[in-house]
Amino acid sequence: MTAKKAPEPKPAECSVCKGTGEVSRTVRVGRRHRVVGQQTGFCLNCLGSGEAPN
Repeated sequence: MTAKKAPEPKPAECSVCKGTGEVSRTVRVGRRHRVVGQQTGFCLNCLGSGEAPN
């Protein structure tokens, strides 16, 4: 009889994007830099994977 293998542990989540792979940035326009909304993009810390870099 063979022993069961333990499942591999899940990789740690990225602290910046909380594991989603996306972050929101504030969009500003005009001379006074008025805030008009937010835009989402991929996380530059984990490059969109959602896993914490080593």
